[in-house]
Amino acid sequence: MQQYNFTVAERFMRYVQVDTQSDPQSTAYPTTEKQRNLSTILAKELLAIGLNDAHTDEYGYVYATIPANTEKIVPVICFCSHIDTAPDCSGTNVKPIMHKQYKGDEIVLPDDPLQVISAKDYPYLKKHIGNDIITASGLTLLGSDDKSGVAIIMDMANYLLQHPEVKHGIIKVLFTPDEEVGKGTAKLDHEKLNADFAYTLDGGEAGTFEDETFSADGARITVHGVIAHPGYAKDKLVNALKITGEILAALPTGEFSPETTNAREGFVHPVAVNGIAEKVTIEFIIRDFVTVNLEKHEARLKAIAETVLHRHPKATMQFEVWEQYRNMKEILDQHPQVIANAAEAYKRAGLEVRNEPIRGGTDGSRLSFMGLPCPNIFTGMQAIHSKHEWVGVKDMEKAVEVLVNLVQVWEENS
Repeated sequence: MQQYNFTVAERFMRYVQVDTQSDPQSTAYPTTEKQRNLSTILAKELLAIGLNDAHTDEYGYVYATIPANTEKIVPVICFCSHIDTAPDCSGTNVKPIMHKQYKGDEIVLPDDPLQVISAKDYPYLKKHIGNDIITASGLTLLGSDDKSGVAIIMDMANYLLQHPEVKHGIIKVLFTPDEEVGKGTAKLDHEKLNADFAYTLDGGEAGTFEDETFSADGARITVHGVIAHPGYAKDKLVNALKITGEILAALPTGEFSPETTNAREGFVHPVAVNGIAEKVTIEFIIRDFVTVNLEKHEARLKAIAETVLHRHPKATMQFEVWEQYRNMKEILDQHPQVIANAAEAYKRAGLEVRNEPIRGGTDGSRLSFMGLPCPNIFTGMQAIHSKHEWVGVKDMEKAVEVLVNLVQVWEENS
């Protein structure tokens, strides 16, 4: 691919300017109408390069097929990225900036000089000295999570259509909305997709390959107090807000939380509190790489809350738990060829595979348990969900090369 004029950076710069922030409070599909704007653009571009079935559906998903050009029977491979950006930081009016031949110095973002990106805080920048990197302008996130993945898949499709000598089986292109709010596969049409295996493009540093995620549950504690007029509340009022404060204060401070754990340690994390003196709900996320440990974390959380409620006998509590996603490694271990073929594709691109567990989840987690084994490939995205977000152009180009290698490996091994 040394002679190929990559389009990934140009595509990325365009895509991030389309506001696609998803909304965790919405019950619509997609959760924000503006996500459809990018879906429409992508479908039109896929049609323009020759994928005649490219389209976006009523839920904002984009589907397309790259036809096989080999006589071999090859498993159908899907490449997937999500179009939405996180609600953690504004994604409106993103102004991408290309920093040509980065010199290694601090990058002061022009629209907010207090936002400074430096190699001291982000050591991976040192590996990009002399190469181009892209940042936002200081007021928004960049959107490389996951428009870098979108641009990589689009450039792969562009390359394959221009180079029919590269042999491959049927390839499916899938772009999903609402991944950042946990609904990325909620309305996926598996029959339409009709793939055997998949890879998400939603990872970080070049060379990383992720086949393991957290297993995840959600939990909710509802505290019911006893309401009374505050002027006549003596021995009557039981304030659910105060009890909620006691529950939060009773959570461990040196462990059991995301701010005190790393590597393969799980945690319990309160993410929202809503209510009034009569009734309050506390929302939690529960995470661990070992699925059976979730029940232990949940039992501990419930015991902490019950201890607090015991001091307030007139108050009552409800404790609810629901499944969010599961560690995709439980499925991927049953399909070693998915991992082995990716490792060979990395090797051909001159990369050493670095397997890393994701302290989070991807669409691949849900897809794997929905019958579509799906590990995660790097894109280069860094400092995601923040105003310091950046991505290296060479990483995105290298990911395009990996995908082109990967479809050839699957064809050769079939």
